[in-house]
Amino acid sequence: MGFIRNLAGRFSKRSFNWFQNSYFNYGAFVNDDNILKSSDTYNLMKLISDQVALTDFVVEDGTTGRDSKDPRALQALRILNCPNDYLTGFEFKKLLTNVYLLRGDVYVFYDQSQLHILNNAYSEMTAAGTEKITVSGEVVPSYMVRHIKNIGLSHLEGVGLLELAKETLEGVMNAEKALTEKYKKGGLMAFLLKLETHLSPTNTNQTKTVKAILDQLEGIKDSGKTKLIPLGRGYEIEALESPVDDEKTLKYLNIYKKDLGKFFGMDKDLLDKLEEKDMEQAMMKLYTSCLQPIFRNIEEHLTILFFGKDSGLRLKFRHNLLNFVGMKTKTEIAYNLVRTSIAVPDDAREMIGFPRLNTKESSKLYISKDLVGLDRLEDVLKSSLKGGDEDG
Repeated sequence: MGFIRNLAGRFSKRSFNWFQNSYFNYGAFVNDDNILKSSDTYNLMKLISDQVALTDFVVEDGTTGRDSKDPRALQALRILNCPNDYLTGFEFKKLLTNVYLLRGDVYVFYDQSQLHILNNAYSEMTAAGTEKITVSGEVVPSYMVRHIKNIGLSHLEGVGLLELAKETLEGVMNAEKALTEKYKKGGLMAFLLKLETHLSPTNTNQTKTVKAILDQLEGIKDSGKTKLIPLGRGYEIEALESPVDDEKTLKYLNIYKKDLGKFFGMDKDLLDKLEEKDMEQAMMKLYTSCLQPIFRNIEEHLTILFFGKDSGLRLKFRHNLLNFVGMKTKTEIAYNLVRTSIAVPDDAREMIGFPRLNTKESSKLYISKDLVGLDRLEDVLKSSLKGGDEDG
């Protein structure tokens, strides 16, 4: 209880450093100020973290596989949907995923009423074979925190983009920055003024002429403006081209930008090609190769955090792949689910965006007669000729 009281004091503005967003300090080039300034890094992270954030949490009974009505399940869902005073459920899932992808380690703290993502947490293995997590030198009780790791070769630490792809990421970011800086300056870096004489600070006329030429050059602020500068004998102006070779830089970016996706567990080239042909295939590829392992890892940790290791309750992400299917395909799927007794008409209506009718007929299971076994076909036909079963 002493720790919890002490922890409550840490939620004051003065000591809120456990939860602030200074996550990504990792060197001179890749840090929290510029990590998402690489367009491809941002795009890839957004693609993954948005899919995680768009899911719904459900709590299943481990024995039946159905949604649990246990009071502990309802409390967990309430907290996950509104984890704390400064993040929504969507934002929490997105932040959790971004930190997980970039750092490889994310620490989720639960004080029985709110969820937080800890900053500056440190973990070590004790002699007893248990993990000890400390923040600012203070040990956090194991039942209040889960260390979610993007596991690599260490049982105690995960690996993220900042470690796995640090050199690639720095190269991409520096290449993008070089091109951007060049064209911000109109594509030219400087002018070279050549004189067929020695520069002398005591030569007043020469100094005035050089200054006048420089003033004329510096006065060109509009990139579309043409300025004529008359020069006397012995004076020549030459434009210095940018040392940035556009063609080589673009080739580099075309190769290494795509490599960033592989560190996230996806082949961006393959995904783009699949999207052109079939969005459903593309999303299924993204789901199986990238999202599903992230879902499972987070689910297992949050299940233990909320319900302990021995509970029969299981926290799950509910991810609807049908969101990426066209209405025609979705209608065909709904029709087949109903005719094979897998779903009731109300389930099909809900799947394609219509409200449930909640009638007796719309809540029944139906089956098509052409799906009846051959050994029963004769009996079914006789029954149909006599009027059959009213339920169809």
